[in-house]
This record gives sequence, C-alpha cells and structure tokens, in this order.
Amino acid sequence: MKKIILIGAVILSSFGFSQAKIEFKAKDNTIDYGNVYKDVDSGVRVFEFTNTGTTPLIITNVQSTCGCTVPSKPTEPIAPGKTGEISVKYNMNPGPIRKTISVESNATNVEGGRVALKIKGEVLVKQEENVLEKKKSSPMQ
Repeated sequence: MKKIILIGAVILSSFGFSQAKIEFKAKDNTIDYGNVYKDVDSGVRVFEFTNTGTTPLIITNVQSTCGCTVPSKPTEPIAPGKTGEISVKYNMNPGPIRKTISVESNATNVEGGRVALKIKGEVLVKQEENVLEKKKSSPMQ
C-alpha cells in the first residue's frame, strides 16, 4: 500500500502539482540607480527574490544585454519559502543607464521560466574645479 501511495505522489508531482515560483522584491522587477556619480558609486545592485513555490527553485542562467553589466546568480537551488539574490554590477559609464538582465529558471509562474530584470538611472561625472584656472571676474569688479 505504501508503494502505491509513493508512486501516486511521484506521478502527481510530475504533472505540475509541485512547482517552483519566483517573486522579486523590486517593484516591476526594476532597480532605479537614480542620479549617481561614477567615482562614488560601485555600480553594484542586488535583486532579491523569494521562492514562493513548493519545490526548489533553480536559476539556470542569468545574462545581460551588453558587456557593461555583469550579473551573478545563486549557485545552489533556493528552497521553498527561502530568498535568494541576483547581483548586478554596472561599469558606471557616464550617461543614461537602461539595461535588461534575463533570468532563466524552473519557475512555473512566469512564461517559459524567464524573467526580465531592469536597471535604470543616470551616471554623472563630478565637475572638478581647477584652482589654477583663472576665474572669470564679474563686471562689477
């Protein structure tokens, strides 16, 4: 009898009753760097997520749309109810930030197990004042 129940449980789990689900903490799966300065900010941000499913969540691949953004994924499965992180390092080139990171997993609550994460913002360069440069005098002087 125990064997029949065990076989039935395995068959039912193979039909999708057991599933991993991924839920990201960031609103709209987006992190906004805002206005940041190249020499002050490391460019690293972290996307936190939770496995809200009933089986371990496995992140199989994480990739960026360009080489200026380097993501890193968890190496171990994320147990049900546990949280994980995907960190993203942007190289802080001056100008606007608009990048997408693709996450592939065994999650069943997203189409094909794929989720798009986004980073946005603006990298600024501090204008340094040259003390040796002659200052413009005002007409009143």
